[in-house]
Amino acid sequence: MVVERADGADRAWVDEAVRRVEADANRSADTHLHVLPVPAEWGIDVYLKDESVHPTGSLKHRLARSLFLHALVSGWIGPHTTVVEASSGSTAVSEAYFAQLIGVPFVAVLPRSTSPEKIALIERYGGRCHAVERGAEMYARAEELAAECGGHYLDQFTYAERATDWRGNNNIAESVVAQLGLERYPVPEWIVVGAGTGGTSATIGRYLRYRRMPTRLAVVDPENSAFLPGWRGEPFEAVGPGRIEGIGRPRTEPSFVPGVIDLMLAVPDAASIAAIRHLHARTGRFAGGSTGTNLWGVYTLVARMLAEGRRGSVVTLICDGGERYRHSYYDDGWVAAQHLDLAPYRERIERFWESGVL
Repeated sequence: MVVERADGADRAWVDEAVRRVEADANRSADTHLHVLPVPAEWGIDVYLKDESVHPTGSLKHRLARSLFLHALVSGWIGPHTTVVEASSGSTAVSEAYFAQLIGVPFVAVLPRSTSPEKIALIERYGGRCHAVERGAEMYARAEELAAECGGHYLDQFTYAERATDWRGNNNIAESVVAQLGLERYPVPEWIVVGAGTGGTSATIGRYLRYRRMPTRLAVVDPENSAFLPGWRGEPFEAVGPGRIEGIGRPRTEPSFVPGVIDLMLAVPDAASIAAIRHLHARTGRFAGGSTGTNLWGVYTLVARMLAEGRRGSVVTLICDGGERYRHSYYDDGWVAAQHLDLAPYRERIERFWESGVL
């Protein structure tokens, strides 16, 4: 007896949806690898992989594309499926874009503290926002909403590390390595990233090992985040929401793979904000808070390399653009309301650029 699924997604619709998502990748050129002009006498090259130039303006465009493809080919999204996600903002912006691209409804479950600029972008792409008071409430509420409407909960925090092909297929690690091919230090000493889902660090760490590269992976973690304690095997309990959107979580997420990480660094939130303001003043590049966390990690490692007499290259990411944070990280009133003192970190950054000591 032959039995066919009567409730499966329409195959022709799925084929067309996959074509549209893949076509988006073909239209999008690879992101730039900028040189950060540190003093030449250091003998160290620093690069910024600019993920803000994706169509939806952040690193999360890659993740959203992978999550939609994974869900489509797994039979989880059909022509009438409402897609639901728990997000601190940027992933939801990119997912709203892909939902609109294939013509399905999208609902983002966000902390109430999410920047108004991100909310406006989600809504511009046709998404609907559902706010919760605390970040830890996002997961359960997103699952509930998906169940209530017969939709699909994408669950970036679980599927980020498995939806992306860490062996290659133009993932971010493969892109960085290819772009460094003609540089004087083509194999970097360090790659520095933050962790939001843990998917980026899992992809990069696995790729480095798969390609048998000596490059080490450092993951930076903001205040009030569970990833660093989780990496150390220590208990953690979040106290209020995190300030640096896109990275840091109140729990160690399922996509976080600690075994591929060589070093983790705790970064004060004030240091992250001071770093992006300094970056903007020095280079004109306008970046979000998670980029500042990355930069503080880079400065820490470059200072260490200089102290040890080592030369080489270090790579990190511009995760998204600063225009999304005009009312927060670049607003002195917001910074004061958060009781953050940037001055000591501004002084340390200036000293670093003058002396190589952080």
